[in-house]
Amino acid sequence: MPFLSNLTASFLGERSAFNSPPAQLKLQLLAPISSTPSIRIAPPFQKVAFGVSRTGIGRSSICGRKRSVCMTLINERLGRDRDVADPSSILAYELVQGKHVNWSSVVVLNRSIPEPPTAVLLHGILGSRKNWGTFVRRLAQEFPTWQFVLVDLRCHGDSASIRKRGPHTVASTASDVLKLIAQLRITPRVLIGHSFGGKVVLSMVEQAAKPLPRPVRVWVLDATPGKVRAGGDGEDHPGKLISFLKKLPKEVSSKRDIVNALIQEGFSKDVAQWVVTNLRPTATAGSSSSNFSWAFDLEGISEMYQSYEETNLWKVVEDLPRGVHVNFLKAERSLHRWALEDLQRIHAAEETAADEGGGVEMHVLEDAGHWVHADNPDGLFRILSFSFKGVKV
Repeated sequence: MPFLSNLTASFLGERSAFNSPPAQLKLQLLAPISSTPSIRIAPPFQKVAFGVSRTGIGRSSICGRKRSVCMTLINERLGRDRDVADPSSILAYELVQGKHVNWSSVVVLNRSIPEPPTAVLLHGILGSRKNWGTFVRRLAQEFPTWQFVLVDLRCHGDSASIRKRGPHTVASTASDVLKLIAQLRITPRVLIGHSFGGKVVLSMVEQAAKPLPRPVRVWVLDATPGKVRAGGDGEDHPGKLISFLKKLPKEVSSKRDIVNALIQEGFSKDVAQWVVTNLRPTATAGSSSSNFSWAFDLEGISEMYQSYEETNLWKVVEDLPRGVHVNFLKAERSLHRWALEDLQRIHAAEETAADEGGGVEMHVLEDAGHWVHADNPDGLFRILSFSFKGVKV
């Protein structure tokens, strides 16, 4: 049975400690699904704060006299009265746990509480972890022995206030997520990335697949490892959207005005309404009116999207480490994003990976465009579900 990955220890600088027999944890096998599943989202635990900055998320807690907002998402019941070193600010995240999960990173060295199987979900360009919120809570209800980590990537959502050094690339974004899961002391069994996030999870495999426990299932949702083909068939082009957003003021008085401006520019109403979810109120105390400002770092996002277009990760798919299984999901209506050569290359990789002990598989999500988890959540749920029905050992 696989043991705790060296990945966590390597990022924390504690490789020798985690490699010792007492520190090696056996991964928890899936328990039978309860007839009345529910969700438990780990509440804030004041003594161990994840500092996000003044504009971060969470609530004020015991963080000394520093003017900052603190956030942590760990299990308060398990973590109470335990001393834990304050983690560094890496990325904003949310931990959603099924009702049968009885674990937190605070007690990772307690052998009586094995680590539950964990999935990490990543959003696309101009998105945030909230894009996955409803879908993940459904997964947690159906698979109550699993836990799910939703991440705001660098320059996005609540991570935008956590300053990151450039370059802002697919690789550096993947490195952020690897550092976060190391900080949380988890060894994910499933990695799911949509669009830009799809290349990020492939980059995670490239950077740290060998230390990861086996098996690892990777889901790349409506993205290819190489050339990016966007903006066809009447869909909006992310590059053009980013360029237009750069022309808008950093602070606005009305979300409706931004929606109208985007539609007038030729972007779809759905995309316009989705974009303004990135606006946050900027009202001061005692003021009856409020303006809005963008939550993301648009300059950083522009650099990330350029990297997305330039990054080629076919070599990862065509030379997978043993035990890693990559699943590509093509949206049925997302025709322009997938060239015939992409499909042929993936099918060729399927045969090669099978011979080498890995796995590559292609799926098609019917009745869906690029926004797969919004267009056909039921179909996506059915396709992804088999990854959570058991853990091979």
